[in-house]
Amino acid sequence: MPQLDSRLSGIVNGNVASVAPSGIREFDQEISSIPGIVKLTIGEPDFDVPEHAKQAAIESIKENKSHYSAQKGIIELREAISHYLQKRTDVQYDPDSEVIVTVGATEAIYSALTTLLNPGDKVIVPTPAFALYFPIIKVAGAELITIDTSNDGFVLTPEKLQAALDENGDRVKAIILNYPTNPTGVEYSEAQLKALADIVSQHKMYVLADEIYCELTYGIEHHSIASMLPEQTILINGLSKSHAMTGYRIGYLAAPKAFITNASKMHAFVVTAPSNPAQYAAAEALKNGLDDPIPMRATYEKRRDYIADRLKRMGMQIAFPQGAFYIFAKIPGTINETSVAFATKLAKEAKVGVTPGSAFGPGGEGWIRLSYAAADEDIKLAMDRMNQYLLELAE
Repeated sequence: MPQLDSRLSGIVNGNVASVAPSGIREFDQEISSIPGIVKLTIGEPDFDVPEHAKQAAIESIKENKSHYSAQKGIIELREAISHYLQKRTDVQYDPDSEVIVTVGATEAIYSALTTLLNPGDKVIVPTPAFALYFPIIKVAGAELITIDTSNDGFVLTPEKLQAALDENGDRVKAIILNYPTNPTGVEYSEAQLKALADIVSQHKMYVLADEIYCELTYGIEHHSIASMLPEQTILINGLSKSHAMTGYRIGYLAAPKAFITNASKMHAFVVTAPSNPAQYAAAEALKNGLDDPIPMRATYEKRRDYIADRLKRMGMQIAFPQGAFYIFAKIPGTINETSVAFATKLAKEAKVGVTPGSAFGPGGEGWIRLSYAAADEDIKLAMDRMNQYLLELAE
């Protein structure tokens, strides 16, 4: 097993060396070895990929569609994405010049941010938020500006956005909006998005709209800021959540041509092109499977209602989710522990895995995230164990 030459130990990108690993994944790995633990940590749908999408992948292999695809993705998928987005956002994206198929939404986020940011630029992120945004911004040499939304129902207000822009000036190049939101499940209304769009439109900046959970909303309609501000929006989406295709790693970017022209370079440098079988499966899912998320969504909604009721009966305050498959729950005030300490003890003593809220940035401390993208029996067992643990703490 080779040991690094000691002379090389300092030869590393300083921005990469200074960022911490994902708090979500790191904590999940830390508790995974606990015997008998029930985990509600990772946002991993427990459904199978729709059969017709799987068959499309199989057929592509049989037909020897095994060579490099176009770097932006196969045209069939880009056309399907364009059609889908026109239906959902009423914006017509040219499949040739305004759409890139990426290796998951993760690569879409990376390629978008590293394309638009220069050292010294600033990016606004309402928090708590998906923690992946933070290190990518830092690796790009930019500065993260967080806005704590925990006292505003976990929704960014126009007043706080304007204040952040007034304070940071024209160095702000983008704001990242993820909705429905990971970790809270909170969705933005059309009026809330319009108010934010009105402010952004007055500034020389992008909106990076991460709408990966847009097909998973409960009793409300999802609205995209791209429909209000298409000329300034970089839209990110994918099929991991909507069609349970996490392992297929298919996401996409849609934006004006001038941005996509540059972003396609970064995308090509990083991955060349996505996997062919996964692309054909995704094309089939978008062309003939727009109703596939409906039964999944119904199941998630029932789980949401069950877990929300159980948590409330335990005396826990929650951010009631309108989308995605997470619940953000406040640690009882009688427990004087950090979210990491509480989640660690819950894992070791009650054998229930949740994610500490501190992993999601300012406003997350004192909370925990529970994923209900898990089997019903696991959710029930986790709630029973958690209830017993809290009762014992109260004695």
